[in-house]
Amino acid sequence: MPHTLRTMPRETSTAAKTPIAFVNAIVGAYAARGQDAAAALQKARIAPADLTRPAARVRAAQFERLCAAAMQELDDEAPGWFSRPLPWGSYGMLARASHGAPTLGVALRRWCRHHGLLTGDVRLVLQKDGDLAEIAVTEQAPLPAALREFALLSLLRNVHGLACWWIDSGIALQQAAFPFAPPPHADVYATLFPGPLRFGAHQASLRFDARYLSQPLRRDGPALDAMLRRALPLMVLPYRRDRLLGLRLRQRLQARPAMTAEALAAELGLSVRSLHRQLTAEGSRLQQLKDEVRRTLASEMLLRGQQPIKQIAHAAGFASDKAFLRAFRGWTGQTPEQFRAAQAPPAR
Repeated sequence: MPHTLRTMPRETSTAAKTPIAFVNAIVGAYAARGQDAAAALQKARIAPADLTRPAARVRAAQFERLCAAAMQELDDEAPGWFSRPLPWGSYGMLARASHGAPTLGVALRRWCRHHGLLTGDVRLVLQKDGDLAEIAVTEQAPLPAALREFALLSLLRNVHGLACWWIDSGIALQQAAFPFAPPPHADVYATLFPGPLRFGAHQASLRFDARYLSQPLRRDGPALDAMLRRALPLMVLPYRRDRLLGLRLRQRLQARPAMTAEALAAELGLSVRSLHRQLTAEGSRLQQLKDEVRRTLASEMLLRGQQPIKQIAHAAGFASDKAFLRAFRGWTGQTPEQFRAAQAPPAR
């Protein structure tokens, strides 16, 4: 099953964006087995001359054909990465073994544990620390130097793509870390792992909001069968809906109520248009979220003490106290002073 090589960036056109370094990693796996990659390159319509051009790129469809050919011809779904091959179907078996889990967290823990049965060269571990979840890859045996980058990014891209597919939701990354210097084709990482990137880390890892772990798996058996028949292109498709988007926006607005749509979208790695579209799909609107956060914050401040209205207006993200007064009256039908007086305990 072409399940491990989810490493080609999504391409909205026929433009060639997949680095030739990834192609050379596949060719290197053939060489390590004493086999010739010429037939696979021909199937993918990749010119051998391009292999010596560091800046060359290939199309996503070309890379998919090359990967499919390599994994079947070498009978190794992790071509050349580990000390022993992972026969064709290994990752399909792994996906099925994890599929019946009640939540994403359980599925990922099974995936990581069962991956250790396939190879001891790397160890995948899911950890949770407060609000943060992390999937880390520990290299327990030296990976081939020429294939190390490709192996590590493929392992992480694979597990992230499958996790998104399982819960039918984009999983926003708070960090993707890699234990090597930025490669010449580092630009592609922003497409493969949207969000903050860190090179030179002590190990490869992904960090994300731990609340995703409690999401139920939303794919049934027939859907899994269909996905496994052609996993590679399916796993790089974007998920427009993020089931935690509203929660993540509220969290940011609570800390900075005056944040604009542009600032929020930039922090979440989205366009403003995508931000509004995803919220609409959830049945919500950004202004509605802002109003909820500002109303709660202002009400709490009014009840806590005798802070001046102008100070409360500023803390709630309003440019002027007049705008705050107008909004607060619309929310409650009262002025802030009337609200405060109505909630005050009766005098003895």
